[in-house]
Amino acid sequence: MLNGRFVDLTLTYDERMSGVSFEDTRVLERDGWNARTLHIYGHAGTHMDAPRHFGVSNRSIDQYGPADFIGKAHILRLNVTGDSRLISVPDLQPVADRLQPGDSLVIQTGWSSFVFDDRYRDGLPRISDIVAEYLVDRKIKMLGVETPSVADVNNLDELAQIHRILLDGNVIIIEGLTNLNQIKNDTFTLLAFPLKIKDGDGAPARVIAFED
Repeated sequence: MLNGRFVDLTLTYDERMSGVSFEDTRVLERDGWNARTLHIYGHAGTHMDAPRHFGVSNRSIDQYGPADFIGKAHILRLNVTGDSRLISVPDLQPVADRLQPGDSLVIQTGWSSFVFDDRYRDGLPRISDIVAEYLVDRKIKMLGVETPSVADVNNLDELAQIHRILLDGNVIIIEGLTNLNQIKNDTFTLLAFPLKIKDGDGAPARVIAFED
């Protein structure tokens, strides 16, 4: 038994999300059991991106091992009030001295509170190209954000640029986190396990923070 505290950072899949729908294929009263077919876009809800997603390489989500998804992480708590906030290197100052090669970073913005609002997708705070390069230079293992993307989903050039910098730099991207406000410590263990999908460009993931 682990002595510590777990915080679930995973959104609940809900048909109100874009790219998510469920179909009843078996019903208890008729068939003897309940079962549903799940229709889930691979980048809906809490999910991870693989290099294949933006053609950086052919490495797919199933080619990672369990150890790739566990590690020491630091939380950066930002006060984001307006839309389309660009996160810059000075914003990283609270965690900069603690980031070591192989560590991971999660960015708390409170954005998961807008998950069923158009603002969630269209007004998201995102990281700059300089921040992406900074994290690659620091050899960050995983980057987790509350937003559905690390970049502006309505700007294809920016979207591709930021993802390619991170993925080409071996940074695993986790998007769509929630409950980051429940993490008490500045440093914790991050566990982020995606579905093992053959040739997957990404996959839904169960993401947990463990505080000992």
